[in-house]
Amino acid sequence: MENEFEKNLGAGSLDLYPGPTIFGHPKGLMTLFFTEMWERFSFYGMRALLILFMTTAIVDGGLGFDDKTSGAIYGLYTMGVYLLALPGGWFADRLFGLKKSVWYGGIIIALGHFTMALPGLFKIFSEEASVKESLSSMDTNSFFLGLILIVIGTGLLKPNISSVVGQLYPSGSVKRDAGFSIFYMGINLGGFIAPLACSAVATVDWHLGFGLAGLGMVFGLIQYKMTAKSLNGYGDDLVFDTKEKKEEKTKILKALIGIGTILGLVFALIFLGIIPVNASSLAEGSGIVFLILAYVYLIYVIVFGGLDDGERKKVIVIGILFVFSALFWSGFEQAGSTLNLFAERFTDRSFMGGEIPAGFFQSVNSMFIIIFAPFFGAMWIWLGRKNLEPSSPIKFAMGLLLLGIGFLVMYFAAKIAASGDLAAPTWLIFTYMIHTFGELSLSPVGLSLVTKLAPKRYGGQMMGIWFLSVALGNLFAGLIAGEASGGSEEALSQMPGQYMIIVITAVGAGLLLLLLSKPIKKLMGNVH
Repeated sequence: MENEFEKNLGAGSLDLYPGPTIFGHPKGLMTLFFTEMWERFSFYGMRALLILFMTTAIVDGGLGFDDKTSGAIYGLYTMGVYLLALPGGWFADRLFGLKKSVWYGGIIIALGHFTMALPGLFKIFSEEASVKESLSSMDTNSFFLGLILIVIGTGLLKPNISSVVGQLYPSGSVKRDAGFSIFYMGINLGGFIAPLACSAVATVDWHLGFGLAGLGMVFGLIQYKMTAKSLNGYGDDLVFDTKEKKEEKTKILKALIGIGTILGLVFALIFLGIIPVNASSLAEGSGIVFLILAYVYLIYVIVFGGLDDGERKKVIVIGILFVFSALFWSGFEQAGSTLNLFAERFTDRSFMGGEIPAGFFQSVNSMFIIIFAPFFGAMWIWLGRKNLEPSSPIKFAMGLLLLGIGFLVMYFAAKIAASGDLAAPTWLIFTYMIHTFGELSLSPVGLSLVTKLAPKRYGGQMMGIWFLSVALGNLFAGLIAGEASGGSEEALSQMPGQYMIIVITAVGAGLLLLLLSKPIKKLMGNVH
């Protein structure tokens, strides 16, 4: 039954907002747009430098790690960013509230970047050799501490800022999807600008690049605070107004302090060298553990979750697509590791008498998303009107096939590199373009499909499973980078074969999913 508000104002009332608006959208959307844009600036700016800094020799200002160690660290870091989104959302719901979580997360992210930058900055401005030597020994520890802080901060900020965007629009608003599209454009705008800016600054010194990434997050925090009034009434602080709620808050704070203390002690022992850690073994072990945990949990939900037959089948579909999602992201996310190293080592980057920084290529994916996302959106709508739109499993398969085709391009580029010549930059650009088409086919579908397939009482947990597949994909991407980056003469000769293995795996997975698409559609029931 219509309420009085709707009777008086009509159906369009669903898009009349109580606060200020801009271009027909809540003004708070602009606050969140620029906060997310600067957060992604900091993330992608640092990511463009990460594996290059780790593999650069110490005498050239890097950490001097081998490819296998660097790839494992890169994979653990990117996995951690996705994994900590789960507890980050939980703490926002139970303790901080959404807006405070975004604020605290941004502060921790900025501290992480500056922690990575400070030893190097001190080295730049110090003239004493003894000071420079002591700061060099601190560089590795500050680097790892910075990564940990960025992971924690991103886990707090990333899931909760999206939740605030959702709250801006009333239930049933026809502008909600458009609002999220505008918000996600901020992600790609930050992802496009950041590698260009941070890589250019890093040519002077790596740590200046890390510092610029942190400065970007500070800009985001400043504008978030200055325009905070536009978010009044959305994502507000939690109210602990009863004895039970206050006791629950106290318990959570005590648990948080206890867990933080234990983790702090463990990290301190690791940094002091008392507990030895092998990054490659840790990454491999983590991948196996999380994969087993995901399927143990899914089997538990299917068998003991109290689901009806239709719900069980839908959870089985989530379990099937989990594997294909992890496979896709394990290939796609090599952009920041394997392909970044290919740009650095084996690509002709000469331009007008100078040399283009390798990190510039990290902007190409975001550029193609900005260009082609509207075309893909329009294409799906056009095909839908003609009842020709592919099913979700087929879109998944298309993503994997395009991923394989992109690496087939890189196979030929690797052959050129293995022969001793530098590859033209167009090989990487074409690969990124094809991979972007794959991302546009698969990524939006995955999030939407999980929300439709998940049983109501397991909605948040199934979304966690989806993000776990992305996290595992990022981890495996780092591990693959350690084997396929051509860091030695032997590895360079084997690089074309490594790329061909990725091609066969991705294309094979895509073809298998095409064969399974009809049975999967049957399991999906009323979900289309």
